[in-house]
Amino acid sequence: MNEQTPILGAASQPATDAPVFSIERIYVKDMSLENPSSPQSFLLQDTPQIEVSLQTRGEPVGDGVFESVLTVTVTAKVGEQTIFLIEVAQAGIFQIRNIPEADMQPILGVHCPSILFPYARETVASAIMRAGYPPVHLAPINFEALYAQQMQQMQAAQAPQSSIIQTAH
Repeated sequence: MNEQTPILGAASQPATDAPVFSIERIYVKDMSLENPSSPQSFLLQDTPQIEVSLQTRGEPVGDGVFESVLTVTVTAKVGEQTIFLIEVAQAGIFQIRNIPEADMQPILGVHCPSILFPYARETVASAIMRAGYPPVHLAPINFEALYAQQMQQMQAAQAPQSSIIQTAH
């Protein structure tokens, strides 16, 4: 970031109608770590099963300014026993201007989470190591494929409702 450009200031707004996308800030919005089975969990010989879930959201916080939040939850279990659970909400503030409305959801659902993911991955690995376990290195995520899958699920959920409404006439 250029030190001469104030963060979220009026001087950072372009004078033209050219599309603008800039990262204003990246930060951890929320983080929790549970280590419920310690210290006994450190004595276990079994390799834990790791479950990873992701959630994204994006919303406006000002004129042309949006917050995107990528929440990553990692749970490690041996059988039914939870070894550790970490949840990280990695967030970013993005300036997005002069972008067609139809393109905003893909930017907030694909591009912004793709930027946030490496930060979330590092935060998760570091926190798990601080809890006393070997780090979990999350595999790369194709947010474009996840977004397309989510859109298909939403369309499929709407299709039966449309059929019901049409047959009710």
